[in-house]
Amino acid sequence: MQESRQKAGERSGPRVTIITLDRHLAASVARAQKTLATDVPGLSISLHAATEWAANPEALQEAIAAVNESDIIVCCMMFIDDQVQAILPTLKARRDTCTAMLCCVSCAEIVALTRMGKLDMTAEQKGPMALLKKLRGKPNKKESAANAGAGQMAMLRRLPKILRFIPGTAQDLRIYFLMMQYWLSGSDENVANMLKLMVSKYLAGGDISAVPAPIDYPEVGVYHPKLRDRVSESADDLPAKGTKGTIGLLLIRSYVLANDARHYDGAIAAFEAQGLRVIPAFSGGLDQRPAIEKYFLKDGQATVDAVVSLTGFSLVGGPAYNIASAAEEIMARVDVPLIAAHALEFQTLEEWNHDGRGLSPIEATIMVAIPEIDGATGPTVFGGRSSSASGHCEGCYRECGFGTGTSARDMIACTERVESLAARVAKVVRLRRSERAERRVAITLFNFPPNAGATGTAAYLSVFESLFFTLQRLQESGYEVEVPQSVDALRERILGGNATTLGQDANVHARVSADDHVRREPYLEEIESQWGPAPGRQLSLGSDILVLGERFGNVFVGIQPSFGYEGDPMRLLFAKGFSPTHAFSAFYRWIREDFDAHAVLHFGTHGALEFMPGKQSGLSGADWPDRLIGDLPNLYLYAANNPSEGSLAKRRSNATLVSYMTPPLSSAGLYKGLVELKATLERWRTSPPDAERERRDLLELIHAQAAEVDLADMEHPWEDPEAEAGALTTKILELEYELIPQGLHIVGQPPSRDGRIDMLSVIAETAHGVDISHEALAALVDGEKPKSVARASGIEATILEQLAETDRLMQVDGELTGLIDALDAKFIRPAPGGDLIRTPDVLPTGRNVHGFDPFRIPSAFAMADGKKQAELLIETHIASGAAMPRTIALVLWGADNLKSEGGPIAQALALMGARPRVDGYGRICGAELISLEELGRPRIDVMATLSGIFRDLLPLQTRLLAEAAWLAASAEEEPAEQNFIRANAMAHAEKTGCDLETAALRVFSNADGAYGANVNLLVDSGAWNEEEELANAYTERKCFAYGRDGVANAQPEVLKGVLSKIDLAYQNLESVELGVTTVDHYFDTLGGIGRAVKSARGESAPTYIGDQTRGEGKVRTLAAQVALETRTRTLNPKWFEGMLSHGHEGVRQIEAQLTNTVGWSATTGEVDPWVYQRMTETFVLDKDMRNRLAELNPKASMRLANRLVEAYERNYWSPDPETLDALMNAGDELEDRLEGIVAAV
Repeated sequence: MQESRQKAGERSGPRVTIITLDRHLAASVARAQKTLATDVPGLSISLHAATEWAANPEALQEAIAAVNESDIIVCCMMFIDDQVQAILPTLKARRDTCTAMLCCVSCAEIVALTRMGKLDMTAEQKGPMALLKKLRGKPNKKESAANAGAGQMAMLRRLPKILRFIPGTAQDLRIYFLMMQYWLSGSDENVANMLKLMVSKYLAGGDISAVPAPIDYPEVGVYHPKLRDRVSESADDLPAKGTKGTIGLLLIRSYVLANDARHYDGAIAAFEAQGLRVIPAFSGGLDQRPAIEKYFLKDGQATVDAVVSLTGFSLVGGPAYNIASAAEEIMARVDVPLIAAHALEFQTLEEWNHDGRGLSPIEATIMVAIPEIDGATGPTVFGGRSSSASGHCEGCYRECGFGTGTSARDMIACTERVESLAARVAKVVRLRRSERAERRVAITLFNFPPNAGATGTAAYLSVFESLFFTLQRLQESGYEVEVPQSVDALRERILGGNATTLGQDANVHARVSADDHVRREPYLEEIESQWGPAPGRQLSLGSDILVLGERFGNVFVGIQPSFGYEGDPMRLLFAKGFSPTHAFSAFYRWIREDFDAHAVLHFGTHGALEFMPGKQSGLSGADWPDRLIGDLPNLYLYAANNPSEGSLAKRRSNATLVSYMTPPLSSAGLYKGLVELKATLERWRTSPPDAERERRDLLELIHAQAAEVDLADMEHPWEDPEAEAGALTTKILELEYELIPQGLHIVGQPPSRDGRIDMLSVIAETAHGVDISHEALAALVDGEKPKSVARASGIEATILEQLAETDRLMQVDGELTGLIDALDAKFIRPAPGGDLIRTPDVLPTGRNVHGFDPFRIPSAFAMADGKKQAELLIETHIASGAAMPRTIALVLWGADNLKSEGGPIAQALALMGARPRVDGYGRICGAELISLEELGRPRIDVMATLSGIFRDLLPLQTRLLAEAAWLAASAEEEPAEQNFIRANAMAHAEKTGCDLETAALRVFSNADGAYGANVNLLVDSGAWNEEEELANAYTERKCFAYGRDGVANAQPEVLKGVLSKIDLAYQNLESVELGVTTVDHYFDTLGGIGRAVKSARGESAPTYIGDQTRGEGKVRTLAAQVALETRTRTLNPKWFEGMLSHGHEGVRQIEAQLTNTVGWSATTGEVDPWVYQRMTETFVLDKDMRNRLAELNPKASMRLANRLVEAYERNYWSPDPETLDALMNAGDELEDRLEGIVAAV
């Protein structure tokens, strides 16, 4: 130690190094060095911001070098594990050889390195040292807002005064507390005195009597650049500008005190330019509640029209942790929208602008995902630092100057973004302050795929019935609305009108001339470069662009145009997306400017706006979702079970979600021949063992009946009839008790009594593991007290109480109330998204859905279950007669991971023999390998294909999976026969000459800003000839590999190399409501993989579906899953009658089931031919059913018949000549009927 200090003294002067999170104190430190230069000749002070290290490795090396050469090291605000691990070894190595190391306001690993004089944080904390404990830990949830951080700061100010009278270690501890005071009130003066104190005490002889005490500043206060001292404790001192409303701004105190607040100044100016009064408030510590309490509330009423948090963190907890419940409660009291905006600290404005991701993984998590749990909406970048040395920011085309006295590394406002933020907030205030009778609301319905009878459809939702009740509620609430007499009349006004005359899917409400469009479209050149001259081909007649929809008073119901490339096979193969069509852009401009809507309400899950090209999060003015929605307040009626796509809508289109319930679930039951088969099986099962002839006859009948319902083949006699009959019994039970949704949900209408009874039965079984009789549940639903039902049924009273509460919440009118509140610009409480049977907290609906905390995914529970499911998959595959799989293709979606706390991610990790690594706060921060001894089998190579939504919402988990693959591939000590990941990566590296890091890439998705493989769009359009085209679509769109840095790069050769080794493909069911034939996303990726695997290896690999929606979980082959869904849903009268009760939308749902089934045939070939035969008999050859479908939805019914013909022409089934002839004739009849309708109208 003495030698090291001597060497330090031989240098030109003492050195002080500060390691901290960001650069907000950089200018203060620079000014402090100038001040101290006369007192300490040769003093060198450097500040190193950890946020710069990921993008600039040289900055990290500079920090390491500085630590190694410094006498005094100060380390503060180090919470992020990547940053901590990058510098921790250097700090540890230097700790005992430097003069002093002070570490505070950081994670425990960093703080423990403190060594100053006689103070050693590694020693046992007793005596004065025990006082440190009082300054640690999270605030108590029950602690009042005013006392949470203020109490700790008061203690911090008192302790140095007490400790000055205690000798020994206490004096160094006193210095430590003083340093914290200086730091936490980091003005120029305090920073200079902090450094002077350290230098004086530990480098210049120890006399600190001349060092001024820390200057105290308000813990809670207001800021404005025009205030005399910039800060005040009274909002009355603020400039009284603005008459159009008042905005509460939340700032970070440390930036204000450090005079690094030009980004705040820019925001304040932008809001004031909109005619708004601003109250820019701050609160010390990590809790914003005291500022909200003091300045945004008075006598229990809000004094502001909106709260805009400019902190970039959660309201309570900051970057280290969050207490969402506390944030929700304070915002519910204010009851105005909470809008989250953030300044960039982990990258420069230039880096953000040029990064297709937008925000980095850690930024997207801390600045966006965590505030969403508080109830925040509209996440927006508003400022940051520039890397430019030119005197102006080069982050976008505007190239704004830094301003007088501003350096390139000072915080600045991004003028374009902050003006956009202010304009959007101003529109929210306009909405809030307007009279209901004056408000104009645009309701947007969806039409995907176009020209398919899908106009006005949404996931789980009966759109027109829901729309009818919504219009009624708006009228009752004081809106100027014309409500048609019935749902049918409403539907006819929108889908009828002049639609057939003009050859459109819906009524043409307005026309935008090409000349007007050319004059007003600011991005015309970009649109024309991809879609040709205006008005384009989509929704155009001659020289006009058509706006579809109808106006009902002050409510316009419009039909969102489609992407435009759905039927274009060439465009579908492009890796990235396209700009919107002329019609799409004109539609939103018409709503914003011509109709002058106060708000737009996107009606149901989901549309195309949020999937337009652009950054994943932290959008700029160059990104299409941001351009299209502009400053228009965006509300979105969204399914409560879909937090992933809902989060995308929030982050990419500034939407506030209002959740709606999914339909009740019930057992599928049996019908027709299945009922008869079950009865015969029961007779056989209960017949006497010695009644041999009767049993033999029954087995023959069972065989014949099973063949009639395609559960057996009469051409293949049973070798073991008893065993076959036993297996059939199990199969029939599975079919009977498989859960299916009952029809569609209607907003404003609670589930029926029977629907609620069925739903409670499912919840009792799934969540509580009990089987409760129908009679007991009926009594509960009918109002009998839970304790009374418990006495009669023997069921635990607490379970019945929970079920009774669930029943009550299912009947709460939260959805329409939530819509009205959202249109009043009130605070919409946050709620977790998920399946009701697993997450009862989704009730009541009508709230702002969010996902699970990304820092906790996968959870410990998910990891335990993931291990079981991974082993079940392996066992199922081996039981089929196959060998141990060496390489598995796994599809990961955002939705099922957010709803299951990361269950599928956990399965991927379990297969690889890895698990998450967590930091000192319990947050996921990386991966680590499980030893082969603990694993008990070889590491399986896993190719993870991520949905675009997973990639956007779970960037930390994307890196986690990539790191796990890399760790396994680089495990040199492990034999190849026990590590298939390393074996395959080494082989690929040797074959291609690439490095091991490249060869070990196993996480694939789309290019930044793109979504889906487009296999589904090719199948839906029928615009393909050979299955190889589907394989190409998948490999072109999904060849972007994500490494440990979370950055995507096209790696088609690596992808093809992995595909050539795939032994099986696998995906989990997303929810009970969604089967693999319900939506096209399943076959789009999992099916796409199947086709790509066959292309790469020359033969197919089996496809499996994991079902963890009930019980311990099951793994089925794809063929078995499709057959199960066909029997329990598509062919089941209970299911299709439930759908048809909703008319138009129900027919579209039936047609979608068929199209998705064809998608599986096209991509895997694993659909049994009988499926198409039975669908033909049920929906086309039955004349009454055919006519019924045609009356309800002529376009969808014709598509259904044509799709069955297409399946025949592609050799997916071979109907007999009589069936084929009848099918062809029926198809012609439906087509003629459609044309006749057109002619008649």
